[in-house]
Amino acid sequence: MSRLIILLLFPLFLFSERTFYLMGTYFEAEVEGKELKAYRLGKELEEKLSDFIESSEISKINENAGVKPVKVSKETYEVIKISLEICRKTGKAFDPTVGSYTVNFLRKGVLSKEYALSLINCEYVELYPEGREVFLTKKGMALDLGGIGKGYALEVIARKIKTGKGFLALSGDIKVWGEKRVIGVYNPLNRGVLAYLVNKKDFCISTSGNYRRRHILGSSDFLQVTVVHKNCTYADAYATALFSGGEKLLEKLVDSEELGILVLYPDGKVLLNHTFTTFFSEIHFQ
Repeated sequence: MSRLIILLLFPLFLFSERTFYLMGTYFEAEVEGKELKAYRLGKELEEKLSDFIESSEISKINENAGVKPVKVSKETYEVIKISLEICRKTGKAFDPTVGSYTVNFLRKGVLSKEYALSLINCEYVELYPEGREVFLTKKGMALDLGGIGKGYALEVIARKIKTGKGFLALSGDIKVWGEKRVIGVYNPLNRGVLAYLVNKKDFCISTSGNYRRRHILGSSDFLQVTVVHKNCTYADAYATALFSGGEKLLEKLVDSEELGILVLYPDGKVLLNHTFTTFFSEIHFQ
């Protein structure tokens, strides 16, 4: 059961030779013999999107905040564009400019807490599609794609390897297509399994919570949020957004026909919306 605990969401039958280290966590791949290619694609994305890598495109954007726009790759521009769209749709519960706090205050210590928080606003980001450029308009701003980057990576990897079936897992994000899988949703209350799921169609699933480390700003209404969507980018970002936005955002999204939502409350109560059930033929709570 140790793998289940590490990955939050995890299939019940994986092999260690398909395990890699990527984006600061474990990456599992079963993609018809293309596992190494999947890892290399993920590594290429990490080198563009990680704010921990000084030469990454995200780091270059952050370095030039308030100075000038930065030209970026197609992938970096795409994930930032999607991030800004979700920021606006969630009332800024998900905001990629949280980097002013997580990167420039918490990690680097170059800003005060109050000033760092004042810079979190996705409306301060400008995109120039004709030159594929990104500009953070205020000095001290920074992008942190930790709430969307892993899901986006899984989506891009699956798109590029083009296999008939496959399984990819990166920390609390999983993508399955072309086959059925048994997935376990982690229960942080007892360090066991909250629910076993068997999918009936292709899906992506992502879990967010602050019980390992406090890395998501916002509401503490929930202990854990799990989101299912056909696209991993959206599953990852909306799981982050719902955990941050709490009950207020949940009220707006609970009837969504695209987002499957599973909420675990601190007292052990569970909320499951109808769309979540449409992705699975079996759901067994423990």
